Order: sequence, then C-alpha cells, then structure tokens
Amino acid sequence: MRLFYSLAISIYSLGVRCAAPFNEKASLMRKGWRHWADRFPKERLNGNKTAWFHTSSLGEFEQARPVIEQYRKLHPEYKIVLTFFSPSGYEVRKNYDQADIVCYLPPDTRRNARRLMQLMHPDIAFFVKYDFWFNYLQALQRRATPTYLFSAIFRPSQYFFKPYGKWFAQQLQCYRHIFVQNEESVKLLKGICYNRCSIAGDTRFDRVSDIALQAKSFPEIERFLHNGDAHPLPTLIAGSSWPPDESNIKHFCDSYSKPLKLILAPHVIAESHLRQIEQLYGTGNCVRHSQLILPDADPALNQRRVLIIDNIGMLSSIYRYATIAYIGGGFGKGIHNTLEAAIFGCPVCFGPNYTKFQEARQLIDCQAAKTYTKADQLTETLTSWLDNQQSYNTASEACRNYMRTNLGATAAIIATIEGK
Repeated sequence: MRLFYSLAISIYSLGVRCAAPFNEKASLMRKGWRHWADRFPKERLNGNKTAWFHTSSLGEFEQARPVIEQYRKLHPEYKIVLTFFSPSGYEVRKNYDQADIVCYLPPDTRRNARRLMQLMHPDIAFFVKYDFWFNYLQALQRRATPTYLFSAIFRPSQYFFKPYGKWFAQQLQCYRHIFVQNEESVKLLKGICYNRCSIAGDTRFDRVSDIALQAKSFPEIERFLHNGDAHPLPTLIAGSSWPPDESNIKHFCDSYSKPLKLILAPHVIAESHLRQIEQLYGTGNCVRHSQLILPDADPALNQRRVLIIDNIGMLSSIYRYATIAYIGGGFGKGIHNTLEAAIFGCPVCFGPNYTKFQEARQLIDCQAAKTYTKADQLTETLTSWLDNQQSYNTASEACRNYMRTNLGATAAIIATIEGK
C-alpha cells in the first residue's frame, strides 16, 4: 500500500507541474514547492524550540488560528512554523504575524519529509481537520515528536474504515491524540482500535467569536442602511453568493414589497460577475461599496436598494448589520461559512448542498437555519422571518444558544496538551 500511496503522490505532483503553465493555482503551487526551503534559516531557527502547524487551506487556517495564538501566548519561547498545502491559504496568509515562518508544504515524499525535519526540527506538531500526509507523520513519529490532530471529523466513507484501509488506519497511530468534533468520529476511531481520541469540538466557533468581538464598523454602510431614517432598514446579507443564489434572492426581492436593504458579497468579484449582478437587479438599484467610499460620493447612492461588496475581507464584520443572512454555495460544491453569520444571532438560510457540513445540519435541527431547493421556498422562509416577529426571535435566539454552547474547543485542546 505504501508503494501505491507514493505513486499517487508522484502522479499528483507531476500533474501540478504539467498544469502550471495553464493554471494560476497550479503555477503558484509549483513555485511554492520550488522555494519552500528558502524560508528556513541555515541554523536551527536560532536554537529555539519549534511548533509546527500545518493547514490545508484558508478554512483550516481559521480553525488553527485560535490554537496557534493560544499556544504562542503559553510558549513564547517557541518558534511557530505554519505550512499550507493550497495557494488559497498561503497567498492570503503568507504574512501572518503570529508565525515566524510561513511556507508551502512540499509533496509528501520520504525525501521531502526528511529534509523538512532537518530544517525545522519540530518539537511539537499540529494538523487540522483531515489533512493526512503519511510520510510526514512517520517522519515525526521516528523523531518521537508529539503530534496532534484537532477539529477532526471522521466519516464511514473514508478509506480508514474500508476493507482495504488497514494500512491507512495504522498511520493514525502516529498521532499522540486526535481531537474530534463529534461522537460518531470517536466511535469510528475506536472501531479501528485507535483510542487516544476525545471530543473537543470545532475551534472555528472560538475563531468566529473572536472575529465578532473585533468586528469593524463601516459608517458608509450604516448610512446606506439607515437611508436617512433614525433606524436601519431590515437587511438581508448574502455572503459568498454565486449566480444561482443571486437569481433566487432576486425572485424573493421581486415579491417582497416592504422596505428592505440587500447586501451582496459575491464569492467571485471579477468585473464580469459584478456587472452580471447589476444587470440582474437593475443598475439603478445597485451601488458598489467602492462607490460609497469615494470622497465625492453622491448622497443619493444611499437611496439604492442593493449594495454590492466589491472587495475581499469585509464579510465577517458586516454580518453584524444583518437581519437575516443567506449563505451562498448551496447550489454548487457546498455552502460557505455559516458560523460567521450565526455568531451575530441572525437566522441563516442556504441551498440544498449542505449535508457534509455538520454545523449547517445542527443549525437546521435547532431551528436557527433553514434550507430550500426552489425559489418560492426561499421567499416563504425569508418572508416568514421578516414579517413574523415571534418566528424571527425564535430563530435568532436559537443561533445565539447554539454558538454559546459550542465555544471552548481551543481551551479543551490546550488543556489536554498541557496535561492540565
């Protein structure tokens, strides 16, 4: 099985290199692989102890961030090395100031694993959620480096639990402890004789709570929402929206006659997509955020109904202005982050492709969220929340309770690691 694993890694690496001239993501990855070792000093990180955190992409980084920052507070003597697999994580967080070194993780070959250990000399290592690299894990085990996996979720469909998965399951023994999100994961692990596991929860709850406490205010958005009135108008915020989401929301807006403001933060902010949104909702009804913040912006822009966020980085803070949040992606590969909205106590709604996201299922179960498949169902849900105060209050309070009861994963993880 090791031979097949190594072969798969080689084929994947070759595929990335072949695709690099034609694909921006592959090009960035190849460049990162070529220069990853340049990020390390020639001497052993100035003689300091080293904590290694590996995250696959930006979402996993957000899960790791509370643990990174808490560990750094407890152990300022450690150097922090942060590695990424995906350009979507590295390119955004390559200047993260809580890590001493940030670089790509090169392909998981024995040679790269040996070289990384020689350069980094990790004294402790952390992996997040489901990024399993077996040559790196075995290299850490040979060094007797305490290695942890946190915010993990295991499912019966994973190869660990298949008849052919014995070799993969054995590799999990490289972890000193695995912190999982739910009871099902514990049962699955114990079913393959891995007992060093416990339920700690999902560190994303701690992260979004921190984000909410530090949420920025945006006077230009507040002016847009007030529309000259003393109180802001009811506001629907659609985060990380895609064209199917935007079309279904337009169907709702056409049928809802009461005063309402809509803020769209599309997942893709290419000019072609922004123009598509303006055409869908009517250019005269739309204003871009970049127009609102112009020094000579026309005050009449605040009278428009639809605000399009044409930049990256604001969404997690502007959910504070939402009466209701719509989470995009449910008609594609899967919905985006629901927790960033739920932390503010606003009910959330999303399309049908949500089942692989535990938090989305749980939000529905506690009546803090609803899903839909047809535009008329979305209209019915949003209208009910906007026009029925009791229905809205029930969903809003359910959001707050759900978020409160799921905080604390970071503290649980750190306590176990520190032996407290």
